[in-house]
Amino acid sequence: MGKKKNRLRVIPLGGLGEIGKNMTVIEYGNDIIIIDAGLAFPDDELLGIDLVIPDFTYVLENKDKVRAIFLTHGHEDHIGALPYLLQHLDVPVYGPRLALGLVEGKLAELASSLKPELREVTPQQRVTAGCFKLEFIRVNHSIADAVALAIETPIGYIVHSGDFKFDQTPIDGEVTQFHRFAYYGDKGVLLLLSDSTNAERPGYTLSEREVGKSLDETFRTARQRIIVATFASNIHRVQQILDMAEKYGRKVAVVGRSMVNVFNIARDLGYLRVPKGLEMDLNKIDNIPPERQVIISTGSQGEPMSALSRMANNDHRKVSIVSGDTVVISAIPIPGNEKLVARTVNHLYELGANVIYESSSGIHVSGHASQEELKMMLNLVRPKYFVPVHGESRHLYKHAELAELVGIPRKNIFVLKNGQVLEIDKESAKITTKVATGQVLVDGLGVGDVGNVVLRDRRVLSQDGILIVVVTTDKESGKIVAGPDIISRGFVYVRESEALLEEAREKVKKALESFNEEELKEWSVLKRRTKEVLDSFLWERTKRRPMIMPIITEV
Repeated sequence: MGKKKNRLRVIPLGGLGEIGKNMTVIEYGNDIIIIDAGLAFPDDELLGIDLVIPDFTYVLENKDKVRAIFLTHGHEDHIGALPYLLQHLDVPVYGPRLALGLVEGKLAELASSLKPELREVTPQQRVTAGCFKLEFIRVNHSIADAVALAIETPIGYIVHSGDFKFDQTPIDGEVTQFHRFAYYGDKGVLLLLSDSTNAERPGYTLSEREVGKSLDETFRTARQRIIVATFASNIHRVQQILDMAEKYGRKVAVVGRSMVNVFNIARDLGYLRVPKGLEMDLNKIDNIPPERQVIISTGSQGEPMSALSRMANNDHRKVSIVSGDTVVISAIPIPGNEKLVARTVNHLYELGANVIYESSSGIHVSGHASQEELKMMLNLVRPKYFVPVHGESRHLYKHAELAELVGIPRKNIFVLKNGQVLEIDKESAKITTKVATGQVLVDGLGVGDVGNVVLRDRRVLSQDGILIVVVTTDKESGKIVAGPDIISRGFVYVRESEALLEEAREKVKKALESFNEEELKEWSVLKRRTKEVLDSFLWERTKRRPMIMPIITEV
């Protein structure tokens, strides 16, 4: 037991080998702190699922040890799972003001009765949680108020970069605190955990200010209305759009639920400067000439129900795209969203809009560090051990290669998988075991109640449809008194396939008639036989396997 107490345990519960649901546990003795609790959005395989959050099993099993949760910034992939985690934990949540404002907004949106203890922190502030002492270090990212963490543990310092890039000319003038990273590098850092999202990109990530130049050109040349779609959380991008609107004498309206929410929170907290008289009421948009309008919208990822997608489909209640409108999609598609974005762009062109959407046009820059910045972070911090975090497997391995290039020995670099436990003492570090991990699916109000079986059924239903077979039996004798009747949904259209369904009905009837009186009373036997006969017959005739659901009633 004594040996375990003097080993530091680092356990990623999400964000490794994937984009999203970032969450890391750091444990020493009887103290645990949690860094971020994010969500991921479902891929096409997760039919009907709204959100994906990390598996909190390990945290809940050790909830008495948890001292605090620390947030690096306010993006969904870092705070989105917090409302679900806080249902089980009553610990303080530390984070920058904007991140906490967005957390409060999420709790209000979910109509949650939770009243967590939210403690605002500022750069270079220090906080103690159990045996850990933390300092917050300002970094640049595609959302305001992003921080890295320097964590003093009983056996040395950990630095967690959060999501970051090194922007020398940030919009708010708040440059990354390079000197604090160098300070800890001089003191000696035991472990660095660093953002790997752009580890494949050579060079440096462009400054957010570069987007302003492209926006200026767009605003200067546009003759009609301008619609800009971007990520709701990209406050600095939104600020630049507001500044351009003011410069060129245009009024601004904000559309899309998440955009309106974040816009209002950021303005109320002082992160957005909105000149008086700049905003226009969307309901009175017809009173303002098109050449004086700017609309800031959600939908940069082509999401089917987003404001921009509805405009592109001529389905928005208040905004209709007309020939001559300029639409700027100020984002690049997240992997997997390319088709959705392309479809939106096609529809916009068909409506006569001028669409600016390529990253080469300069209307978007990333919020994540490219290779030269990642190497600079490694050189500033000079850690003994290194764990690349926040990225798919290829990003993590590429980041590990960069760490080797700057001189970190290969044996001191650990490319972890979610759930793997890295144990460190003053002499060594090694992967020791694995804790429960995975994804918990959120569907409506249900959290974790949709598992593999339900997803498999949804997949079958979406591909081959369903056949319901209804049979009525006599309660005393077990004999069939009505049916079998077959109802088809999503398999074949009944009128066009009457002969096929009639033949299927006869097959089931013959099979059931071959049963003796005792067998007819066994519902499980009847159901299994019905499934077997139908499955075999339909596969032979159609090469399809619909879901078959026998329903047996007694009279």
